[in-house]
This record gives sequence, structure tokens and C-alpha cells, in this order.
Amino acid sequence: MRAGEDSGKAAPESTTLPMVVVDRTLPVPQRAPRFRPMLRALPAIPLVMALLMTGGVIGLYFQPPGVRKVMSWLQLAPGGGTSNPIAVPAPAQPADPARALPRAVIGLGKLLPEGEVVTVAPPYGAGDARISRILVSEGEKVAAGALLGVLDNERQLLSALETAKANLASKEAVLAQVRNATAAGRAETQAALGRAESVAQNAVREFERVEELKRRGFASDQSHDQRRSQMEEALREVERNRASLTRYGQGELDRQPDIVVAARNVDLAKADLERAAADLERAYIRAPLAATVLSITARPGEKPGSPGILNLGDIDHMKAEIEVYQTEISRVPLDARVEIQAEALPEILHGRVARIGLEVGRQTITDPSPAANTDARVIKVTVRLEPGSNAIARRFTNLPVRARILPSAP
Repeated sequence: MRAGEDSGKAAPESTTLPMVVVDRTLPVPQRAPRFRPMLRALPAIPLVMALLMTGGVIGLYFQPPGVRKVMSWLQLAPGGGTSNPIAVPAPAQPADPARALPRAVIGLGKLLPEGEVVTVAPPYGAGDARISRILVSEGEKVAAGALLGVLDNERQLLSALETAKANLASKEAVLAQVRNATAAGRAETQAALGRAESVAQNAVREFERVEELKRRGFASDQSHDQRRSQMEEALREVERNRASLTRYGQGELDRQPDIVVAARNVDLAKADLERAAADLERAYIRAPLAATVLSITARPGEKPGSPGILNLGDIDHMKAEIEVYQTEISRVPLDARVEIQAEALPEILHGRVARIGLEVGRQTITDPSPAANTDARVIKVTVRLEPGSNAIARRFTNLPVRARILPSAP
């Protein structure tokens, strides 16, 4: 606005603020940062923390009297491997130790017949034979040695058996023939010897008579020589028959060489017959013990494999085989009461510990839980079931069960 215009107008009414004169030539004071004291204290923080940790460890580890009183008030006990170590919670003590009972031992197992489950395999030497007939059914009771099935090599082995029987009959006939011929020859030789001895006696007497006549002069030399020849011939015949008789010996007839050879042939034929009869057993499947047929794993026309032909078990006498962890076995006494349960059982089974194993082995029965230990070391404990429980368990061979072994047996 110009000066002329300012003079012609009236100034407005306003409050006039005081003016401060600043000397720009002087330095302006700077304001200090807010966090500078904190930054200066940072180097001392690790030292303080180290001192606090050192004091805490010394106080807990060596436990001065004041700390011990606090531990006693908080019910803490030493732990960690030294006489005055870091405090850990003290184990709770029962109010009355005399009445405290040890906890039960829990183990997994299965129900089995006495003598285990027997898998019946094909007879030894059956080779490539296949099953021809199965003569039993599942659930049937069989006696020891009972015929369970027949293989298709039966016809061939029966033929070999009949051949062995025929061979034995032939050898026995030869033996009888040799025995009869030997007896007849011996009797004939004895008769011939008797005749020769009689002829020889007559020839000797005739020679002696002629010799006496010749000495008196009543017989010629020709007649004397003829009688001598007859006597000598008769004596030689006696010796020949005696030699023939020695072939038969003086003992029993069966000791004659010909008869002995024929008898040995008969023994050989009998051995062949016994072998053929034994071979015939390769065609038959028999029960090794009195038991019940649990399952049949092969059918006619099939070649038996590693699972065998059928399974047998004495389910009239059942047991439970329990696997107990090696760390718990010291709390399992003989004759301890056992409770056995499973979802398939209509009620809890009861029994007694009959045997405790002597070998630590790998666990074979595991809990279905994903967190279960599958590589534990266990000892097998055999439980004999009570009669009432046995009647229930006979239908559940190989059933997985859970056993509760009570340490105190009343």
C-alpha cells in the first residue's frame, strides 16, 4: 500500500503484539535427545544380568540357611546329583505307608490253548504231493494219531507196499523149500550112511571068515582078495556117507548154510515191506495230539505251503500269555491273581500266574495307540485260567487281551 493511501484512511482498531528483537549473530542453543541416558545405561545391562544370575545360582546351589528355610516352607527337596543341589519338588509321601498297596502290573497278551496252537504240516517226504481228501472239519475233536487227511500219492505208495508183500511171500516160500530140501537130504544121507555101515559090517565079517579059511588052507588066494576088495569098498562107502552128512552139521536144521541164506533173504524182504509201510504214511495226515481242529488252511487239490494244512489246539485247557515289561517283572510273583479283559469277552476273566519266563525278548503284542512303544523288551508270563473263565476263553484262541496282575496274592 502506498503512503498517500495510508494517510487518507483511518487505522483499524487492533491489539498490537510486542515485537522481540533477535540477534541472529548469537548461536542458538540445541535441545538434548530424550533417550540419551538410556543409551548410556545399555553397556551396564549385561553386567547386571550376569550378577543376578550368578547370585541366583549360588543361592540355589549352595543353599544358605535363609534359602533352606524358604525351601522347607515351600516343601522343596534337593535334587540334581549333589548334597545341596538345585531344589526340585519333594515326592509326596502317603499319609499311612503301612496301608499303601503296590500298584498292579499291566501287560498285553493273548489267549492260547495249553501246548500252544499246533500247525499240522504234510508228512516228511511228501514232496510234490497234493491234498486228496480232508477227513475232518473245523471245531471237531480228534484223538492223537487220528487220520485227518489223505494226499494224492497214496495209490503209488500202496502199489509199492503190495509189491513188498509179494516179494516177502516169495522169499518165505523159498525158505520153506530150502528148509524142506535140506531136511530131506539130511535124512537121506543118514539112511545111506546106515546102509553103508551095515554093508561094511557084513563085508568085514565075510573077509575075516575067508581069511580064517585061507589060513587053514580051505580058501584060495583069489577068494581072499575078492573079499578084501568088497570090505574096503564098503568101508569107503561109509566114509563117503559120513562126509556127506557133515554138510548138514550136528546142530539145528536152521543153522544149515542154505537155510541161513534163504532166511536172510526173508529178513531183507521184511525190511523192504516195513520201509514200504513207512513210506505209505507219507500219504496220510495224522493228528500229533488229542485236540480240536481250530482252522483248515488248505483244500483238496492244493499243495500244502508254509501255513500247513490245519491248526490244532487243546482248547479244553486254555491259558493267557502276557508280555510284561522287564522293569516290572520283579513285582510279579508266582500264583498272583490276574484279571484279563478284552472288548470281545463278555466278562472279565480270572486266573493265576503259573510260570514266569527266563528270557527277555522283543515285544510282539502292541497297543493300537500310535504313541505305543513298539520296541520294548518284555518277559512272558503264563497265566492259567480258572474253570469258569476257561469255558469262556475256549472260543477266543489268539485273542489280544489286556491283563492286570495284582502283586499281592491272597
